[in-house]
Amino acid sequence: MMFTKSFGYALKGIMYIALNSDAKPKMQVEEIATPLSVPKHFLGKIMKRVVKHGILNSSRGPHGGFSLNERTLSTSLLDLATLTNGLYDFNACVLGLHKCNVAQPCPLHDKLLSHKRDLYVLFANTTIGDLMGKELPHDIE
Repeated sequence: MMFTKSFGYALKGIMYIALNSDAKPKMQVEEIATPLSVPKHFLGKIMKRVVKHGILNSSRGPHGGFSLNERTLSTSLLDLATLTNGLYDFNACVLGLHKCNVAQPCPLHDKLLSHKRDLYVLFANTTIGDLMGKELPHDIE
C-alpha cells in the first residue's frame, strides 16, 4: 500500500510552507518545488487543488503565493489523502489484483486487513499540525 506522488508532494509542500511561514508567509510554487526537488508544474496543480478545498490560501501577483489558513494545520492526513488520490490506497489490493475482496481474497488480504484499518484510523486521527509538532528537519526533502 503505497501513496501516490500527489499525496506526498501535497504533504511535503504544506509542511514546507508551515516550516517557513514565520520567515516568509507567502510562498510561490517555485520557492517550494526547488528545495523539495519536485516538478513545479505538477506541484502547482496539486497545490491549486489543495487551495480549492480550503486547506491553503493563495493569491496572485509578485507578492502572492501559497499561505497557511485557519484550516491548514487541523486538516487530517485522511482528508489530504482523499483529496489527492482518493481512498484507493486503503482499499487496493497490495498485490495489485483487480478481484481482491472479501469474497475473492488474495493470499495477503486477510493478513493485512487489520493493518489497513489501523492505518485508516491513524490517518483519520492525525492532522498536519500533529506532524508539525514533532522534531522535523528543516529540509524535509
